[in-house]
Amino acid sequence: MRTIGLLGGMSWESSAEYYRLLNEGVRDRLGGLHSARLVLASVDFAQVEAMQVAGDWEAAGRLLAAEARGVEAAGADLLLICTNTMHKVADQVQAAVGIPLLHLADATARAVQGAGIERVGLLGTAFTMEQDFYTGRLADHGLDVLVPDAPDRELVHRVIYDELCLGVVREESRQAYQRGVADLVERGARGVILGCTEIELLLGADDVDVPVFATTALHVEAALDAALG
Repeated sequence: MRTIGLLGGMSWESSAEYYRLLNEGVRDRLGGLHSARLVLASVDFAQVEAMQVAGDWEAAGRLLAAEARGVEAAGADLLLICTNTMHKVADQVQAAVGIPLLHLADATARAVQGAGIERVGLLGTAFTMEQDFYTGRLADHGLDVLVPDAPDRELVHRVIYDELCLGVVREESRQAYQRGVADLVERGARGVILGCTEIELLLGADDVDVPVFATTALHVEAALDAALG
């Protein structure tokens, strides 16, 4: 079993999901008392969020690159950034280490394509929905990506940071997200990417009428394939 390195804490709510899913996946694949070999670096999200708001992605990249080097030195054989948004600095992180970084958007795109879907909706932070580092990566795989209109993008972003990152799950927010997905479907989306790890705490396959692509679970499956062969 290869050791999986995790850059987490952004937020720790989603990192806890990564930890749970990785260990459940190893148990299911290997049986018995098997669990995942992991090295986790968990940063202070308040520091990272301040860099996001300031647009200081260079500093955020330096921070995560330094953490990635520590994870590699601790014995990790491959690396995951446990957040969609911070894939903004994925290239900077990959350049800092000699182990492979498994890009979350690549794993997601493969799953969408495997479902035979070309036009897909995307929910995430404003950074993920509005900047090219994520939507462009999906487009490179041949996907046509739709995002909510500006008011709905603001709502999706606010719920992530003001509620889900704090472990708060509200029914009214779930209903608002469902309305947002329905609008994307009306515009032609044939599925929806939950492009923020925390969204999976709020919305699932039973909540909407189109296929849901939960990025945390997809990222975990890619990591398990790489770690277990």
